[in-house]
Amino acid sequence: MTALLHLTLLGLKLNFRNRMAMLYGYLFPLIFLVAFWAVYRNDPVPLVLHLGQFLTVTILGSACFGLPTTIVSERERGVWRRYRLLPAPGWTFLASVLLARAVLLATAALLQLALAFALGMPWPTQPADLLIAFAVASFAFLGFGLVIAMLVDNVPAVQALGQCIFLPMLMIGGVAVRLESLPAWAQHLSLFFPGRYAVEALQLSATGAGLSGAGFDLAALLLTGVAGAVAAAAMFRWDKAFAPRRAWLLLAIGMWVAVGVAAEMRGRATVSAVQDTREVGTSRDYVAAPPKQQAAPALPAAWREVTQADMDRIAFDRLPPDEGIISPLSRGDEVPDPAIVPSLDRIRDALPGWAPGNVSDPVQRARNLLSIAAVPDILQMEQVERFVPRLVFARLQAVTPPRDLPKILYWIAMHPDEGEDRAMHQLGVFGLPDITGPTKPVRGRVMLYAFKLLGRLAGPLPNN
Repeated sequence: MTALLHLTLLGLKLNFRNRMAMLYGYLFPLIFLVAFWAVYRNDPVPLVLHLGQFLTVTILGSACFGLPTTIVSERERGVWRRYRLLPAPGWTFLASVLLARAVLLATAALLQLALAFALGMPWPTQPADLLIAFAVASFAFLGFGLVIAMLVDNVPAVQALGQCIFLPMLMIGGVAVRLESLPAWAQHLSLFFPGRYAVEALQLSATGAGLSGAGFDLAALLLTGVAGAVAAAAMFRWDKAFAPRRAWLLLAIGMWVAVGVAAEMRGRATVSAVQDTREVGTSRDYVAAPPKQQAAPALPAAWREVTQADMDRIAFDRLPPDEGIISPLSRGDEVPDPAIVPSLDRIRDALPGWAPGNVSDPVQRARNLLSIAAVPDILQMEQVERFVPRLVFARLQAVTPPRDLPKILYWIAMHPDEGEDRAMHQLGVFGLPDITGPTKPVRGRVMLYAFKLLGRLAGPLPNN
């Protein structure tokens, strides 16, 4: 253990003296973070929807360039031949290299997160799960980084082979380009790149329910890491004069193929859109509690019986903020990016002729129209999602008598699980994709937008 500690400290010193390793280890991740921030600067919440992507880039850069560059350059200088003379088993040196790289990778990620927080990124929803996902993803990629180091003989070869892995992973592996933006063939091909599973596990921890739904992703990463570590150990060599046993490369690559085939068989290839299905509570969570020793008043029996007193009991200050991730809403004076104006114009122009928005039942009609605002929120359609509610609100006010609209909104907000939900799957005319899975999350967003519009009509919320 003492030898492992000393070798790890020595590895850290050598890494800090290696300018190329520092470039790929620290500057490279920050450049990518700034690039993500510049590209997605119009997001209502900075960077958090891409946290899984830029952390995976950090891990991938360290595995494809930082780790193998350090090992190969040391081996070229004959440093590893000297290690061989020390009274310590060979696995100690390999473990010390991985520990040193893990420390560098962890500090690089912390530096990256610190800058992200400085740029306005909120705290992840599941920080403990994020740490676990980061550790598993690091293990998976560093194992393959060792394979690269054992396979090649010089630093230029590391750069060439690293690029052959790094760039495809970024472009069609779901790392730099989101999966839902890729064509179907690329989504199928991405199943054979472990970067996809790293992004999914990290992003679920950042903005989703955590690792409870990432079992396959974690298993894929662990298997990839184990296969890479075993292959690297079998190919280990102290000096470049010894030829590596390249047949073991088939184990590492074969695991990528096996994981991809398993994912294909499970039907995980096509991703229509990222869905934010977090719970938003029930209607009762947004109603002020009655005074002590006083029973809660009964709900009205019908929407026409809703009174101002009923609406006054709504705790509008408990609603998610308009600038947040859940139920975002643009300011009245906010100007959309010119790139999304055609999409918004399409939605506005299609509203009058949309059949579900013209049904005779005024409550169902309002539910259907509110679902147009809810679905982009669920699908995290970034720039578009916060402007669509304004269009829906305008349409609701145009087709509903002013005296009835507050009552209808109150009724929908207090009864989110009633009514039909078929309209949620009839949004193609607006250029909106379909949702998958249960409709309960959409109903929750319909409830929130009903509350938000009610608050603006009734006065408690500013209509700016």
